[in-house]
Amino acid sequence: MVRRQGPVNEHDGPVRTCVGCRARTSYSELLRVVAVAGALAPDPRRRLPGRGAWLHPDPSCLRTAEKRRAFPRALKVTGELDAEGVRAHLEQFGSTAAGSPRGRQQVKEAGRPVMSQP
Repeated sequence: MVRRQGPVNEHDGPVRTCVGCRARTSYSELLRVVAVAGALAPDPRRRLPGRGAWLHPDPSCLRTAEKRRAFPRALKVTGELDAEGVRAHLEQFGSTAAGSPRGRQQVKEAGRPVMSQP
């Protein structure tokens, strides 16, 4: 299980709790997840409507949240939710920040030098 260290008051901005490891941290370090048609959908831009749950972009936090059945509780929905969309998102973006545009660019261009545009 992933445990994040440090007091909450060190973070700037809003603080959220990861539904997997239950650690409180800045929302900028977490991935927002929403329920869409019976499935979990990642919301890296934090713009999708509805109630959201927060998760570290770490597969172990996702596994822990699924094991604890935390998503239906946090999102206030009944029944099981398919987490394949979130799992694919975590695999695609790896350990980058919670879907930040800079992180996406680095993953896309991994292994190649980053060239500036004229």
